Amino acid sequence: MTSAPAFGLDRLSSDPSLAPLVAELRGARVALLAHPASVTRDLAHARDVLRGLGVTPRVLFGPEHGWAGHAQDMIGVGDGTEAGARVVSLYGERYEDLSPRREHLDGIDVVVVDMQDVGARYYTFVWTAVLVARACRDAGVRVVVLDRPNPLGGEVLEGRLQEERFKSFVGLERVPIRHGLTLGEIVAWRARAEDYEDIVTVVRVAGLPRAAHAPAWGRPFVMPSPNMPTYDTALVYPGGCLLEGTNLSDGRGTTRPFELTGAPWVDGARLARGLAATGLPGFVARAVSFEPTFHKHGRRTCGGVQIHVTDAGAFRPVATYVALVALAHHAHPEAFRFRTEKYEFVDDVPAFDLLTGSAVCRERIVAGDDARDVAERASAIGDEERAVVEEARAARVRSF
Repeated sequence: MTSAPAFGLDRLSSDPSLAPLVAELRGARVALLAHPASVTRDLAHARDVLRGLGVTPRVLFGPEHGWAGHAQDMIGVGDGTEAGARVVSLYGERYEDLSPRREHLDGIDVVVVDMQDVGARYYTFVWTAVLVARACRDAGVRVVVLDRPNPLGGEVLEGRLQEERFKSFVGLERVPIRHGLTLGEIVAWRARAEDYEDIVTVVRVAGLPRAAHAPAWGRPFVMPSPNMPTYDTALVYPGGCLLEGTNLSDGRGTTRPFELTGAPWVDGARLARGLAATGLPGFVARAVSFEPTFHKHGRRTCGGVQIHVTDAGAFRPVATYVALVALAHHAHPEAFRFRTEKYEFVDDVPAFDLLTGSAVCRERIVAGDDARDVAERASAIGDEERAVVEEARAARVRSF
């Protein structure tokens, strides 16, 4: 072992203490749930690492965006084959497509899970992992999670728990928006809570403080999805994803997704001044013009802002983007609207409500409430949020 941080996959390939687990995998029929960011420090993919250890996955499960990571948001992906292995998509046209079917797990003893999360409850990879673990429970299959750190660290939390009826694929269980957990911790928490912890093993991250952000990893940031290219993107994402619930551009179709936002009718300078006046910390909003190549307002010139994070420790993405949405609504009530179309398999709840976890934030914005006040309430962390996170961190399964 080196002194550099070692993720679960790095440890599997190099840590002698994991020799018993490697031997178990060699003697098992294995499937792999992974995506393009499932790589070692040297950028070797999990599938190749397993093969090098004498483990050849029979089935390759792909989450949202596909095994190859090529598909845009909310685009169903079909099954296929790759180098003799069956590729099964866990993101299709129906909610039922999010879980592996029993026939997908026939002849499988262990599913190895290795996916990079980005620390926001809307990012769907953790929920795919939970759904896979539940399917494995029902099929009598074991689960090995090769864990990866949260690129936003684990100390700062932000955003209320969802109300029960607002749980969805962008928040399958009740956690804060910025939850401070790893994918392995969330899988272990649900396994413990739902009484199937005996089938789950987690290979933990070694040599990295919980507070550390992605720049401390000592390795490239590999984009886990098409619009998550950098750590800067991940840093704003717990707030920037809220734009998906509005008719503001979320920056897709530009080179700075989630950092850039606006619309053809937005006065960027006015929005930038309004954000500065909130006094929220850790960023500068710079007025810009931009033209998305696709997605919302594609090929149209938009006014708006780019959010430049100046202090990652102080920056509060949820509060910042709630304030931004409120200011855009208040300045342009005739043009601004909240999304009402179907969103992540739900067609009877506004997307913004699914993302924030209740109708309260949207209703307060529509009522014209002060942007800073709405932002503070939506992003607040209380005893209930802290208790959920502590419960997740305390969950114990077999681990290395």
